[in-house]
Amino acid sequence: MPAITWIQQMLAFYAHLTERDLHILALLDEHRVLTTDQITRLHFTAARTCQIRLRELQHLGLIERFRYARAGGGGDPWHWTLGVLGARFMAGTLGRPIPTERAHREQLLRLSAYVNLRHLRQANEFGVRLAVRARSDPQARLLRWWSERTATTRFRGIHPDAHGLWQSSGRLVGWFLECDMGTESQPRLVAKLLAYDNLARTDGPTYPVLFWLPGSVREANLHRALRRHWPPVPVATATHDADPAGPVWLTVGARKRVPLAELPSDHGRAVAGNPNWVDGELDLSPPDSPGHGDLS
Repeated sequence: MPAITWIQQMLAFYAHLTERDLHILALLDEHRVLTTDQITRLHFTAARTCQIRLRELQHLGLIERFRYARAGGGGDPWHWTLGVLGARFMAGTLGRPIPTERAHREQLLRLSAYVNLRHLRQANEFGVRLAVRARSDPQARLLRWWSERTATTRFRGIHPDAHGLWQSSGRLVGWFLECDMGTESQPRLVAKLLAYDNLARTDGPTYPVLFWLPGSVREANLHRALRRHWPPVPVATATHDADPAGPVWLTVGARKRVPLAELPSDHGRAVAGNPNWVDGELDLSPPDSPGHGDLS
């Protein structure tokens, strides 16, 4: 396809894009894949309206979808990701190199065949639930929701599944997510805390590490392991069925669960590699990009 053709296509669809569309594109760019249900809860009040709009964006070449058949019949939910024109639009918006059609096809193939797709979907669900809670609670805001890719790039030496800033009742708490699917050993989960300790020791932020676990048995076993090797940084646990904003977080050695906003949080110092500081000033305001900014 000649370059002028796809450029003309992109210029033509600008008139069709709403602010909500831009938020959807930015979220898919940041978090790679979201299901129809997740996008509905984030930006729509009716599932049918969401389905119609997503198909319209697909027709424009901005997004694509895929799903898998289930062994017992039926299929998984539709998974949405950026189409080639959506990827080019976001690249232009953020000043990245414009992807070729071939490169984008290869990226889509890798994503659709990604062995950890279920883990990625569950990690994204954590942020979706917080964003939905913020929409319904006037005292709450999700000021930051970064993917593993962004968090790993912005913070040195750690690889969280997500990172964010949650504000509720006037208190602002940062968090690092470790979304567990029950496939890793307890010692390996505990060993992940060393990297967060190193970050805190170099004046980076000391945010609670949130282990989000598939069930109560897994949670109890992890707490036994954590009590044997008392964690050097704040750690809290909850299960996948819980509202992450609510009083569901159990810290090591505690008996009572507390809301996310009540967990200890320190934004760190003005050092290189701490994205919370800009020109020597603490800056936790949401960036302009809808994929990174306030999702309330």
